[in-house]
Amino acid sequence: MNPEDPRHPPEVDAAHQKYGFGLTWLLLMLALPPLVYYLWICVRYYRGTLVLSRDTAEWLQFWSHISPPTWTAAAIYGVWFLSQAALQAWVPGRKVQGMPLPDGGRLEYRMNGMVSFLLTLGVLGSVAALGWLDVTLLYEQIGPLLTVANIFTFAFSGFLYIWGLQGADWERPTGRPLYDYFMGTALNPRIRSFDLKLFCEARPGMIFWLILDLSIAAKQFELHGVVTTPMLLVVGLQGFYLVDYFLHEEAILTTWDIKHEKFGWMLCWGDLVWLPFTYTLQAQYLVNHPHDLPVWASTGIVILNLLGYAIFRGANLQKHQFRRNPGLLVWGKPPEYIETAKGTLLLTSGWWGLSRHMNYFGDLMIALSWCLPAAFGHALPYFHIVYFTILLVHRERRDDNMCLVKYGEDWRRYRARVPWRIVPGLY
Repeated sequence: MNPEDPRHPPEVDAAHQKYGFGLTWLLLMLALPPLVYYLWICVRYYRGTLVLSRDTAEWLQFWSHISPPTWTAAAIYGVWFLSQAALQAWVPGRKVQGMPLPDGGRLEYRMNGMVSFLLTLGVLGSVAALGWLDVTLLYEQIGPLLTVANIFTFAFSGFLYIWGLQGADWERPTGRPLYDYFMGTALNPRIRSFDLKLFCEARPGMIFWLILDLSIAAKQFELHGVVTTPMLLVVGLQGFYLVDYFLHEEAILTTWDIKHEKFGWMLCWGDLVWLPFTYTLQAQYLVNHPHDLPVWASTGIVILNLLGYAIFRGANLQKHQFRRNPGLLVWGKPPEYIETAKGTLLLTSGWWGLSRHMNYFGDLMIALSWCLPAAFGHALPYFHIVYFTILLVHRERRDDNMCLVKYGEDWRRYRARVPWRIVPGLY
């Protein structure tokens, strides 16, 4: 998600890998799955307290809460994944062209996310209203579902690794199997016209996130006879984010993930495990912390969210429209930009004149608005804003280094024109 133009050419691949994760990629792959279990156990069995102990017996007791897979969880996840795949494959939708590939070609994408999203909500809502579905089922099965999703994602990433080996020359892997398993071997792995990366980025993980939120809210109602204002804020603001995402689904085609990242374990696990099981932590926490908020606090949280949304969506749309048509006005004026020696245009006006990643600033405001409804009794509900800050700062650094390799002196001119990285006047 940056203001620079289409996909980097093949000669930048080495720089991309050099400036990617260094030697930390293996640590991430080994440490992140236990971290998700740790957070879930803390919120489920320790009421949100971050457990820190040097006692071996206590740790053994702690990790004994890891749930084995169940046939119920496997059936739920299998039906969910396949039904979302069927919706992407068969629901009608407008077809659009992606950004140019390194070989000059473009891929075609079907934009049917909003229809699929609404169909999913409609079907599940109808089944629940008829009494055919226990609305707290997903909450009760979070542990087994987490295990099933992990097993599936590790196996699916192996399939992606093998499938990508038959890709184009410019997608050539590094030759380091574990690293290629982590980062991916193909930029856009497809089964015929079915794009696996776009599907996993947008459907089974993101929509499941909201469905899980709703089940968690139902559990709070079952236990306490009320869905509290903080729970309504978390579910409502996250639901608003997803509605906005699908309203502007085409904009994903110009994001960093789609344009630059190969589809391996990193993105696949992040989409299918990390997102739904950590982005719901605030809602999970609120199940057993049914406090209220004053009107002024709720109003402030909503205002923070809407301001963040205006910056995030406004910046992303400016970038997307500029890439599609550089002649369009930016804030009512002709766009200002730097033309590089490669012919790429670097936008330096509008939101992109305030910082090099103004969209990240808006994203961080949104993330904070999801944490604040939990109040300040425990640190765990604020894990999201901490992790997200680290993620976006790291991503900005990777992007900056890659663009410096790609554009050289032109990128230094761009830095001088737009000196702030994310937060104007601060960073």
